[in-house]
Amino acid sequence: MDFQHLIETVGRLVDFAGVAVMVLGAIVSIPMALRGYRPGKLAATPGSSPLGFYRLYRQLLGRSILLGLELLVAADIIRTVAVTPTFESVGVLAIIVLIRTFLSFSLELEITGRWPWQKAPANQPSSNS
Repeated sequence: MDFQHLIETVGRLVDFAGVAVMVLGAIVSIPMALRGYRPGKLAATPGSSPLGFYRLYRQLLGRSILLGLELLVAADIIRTVAVTPTFESVGVLAIIVLIRTFLSFSLELEITGRWPWQKAPANQPSSNS
């Protein structure tokens, strides 16, 4: 097994992991949302009504998609950079990373109600727990 074949295999495995995280997250989020599970990052804002099933499911699903996107970006980077990169392959990677980064920022805004670089309100628990 040569190096390039090994890198391609690792890239495919990380791709599979990314897709699996999204699919499993979609399935696992249903019972979690039905039970009203809310990690600190998904807590309703103070003074507002509790999150409904639909909103809670969307937020839990968004977290799964975010993690899956991170894995897919990692797989693309592994396959593009580890094997002899060309200007074309690096350009395609840059476009893919830009699109996925935009999607990640959009999902983060949807999940938390703020951009990733904004601080959490003082009365909201941090996501480090």
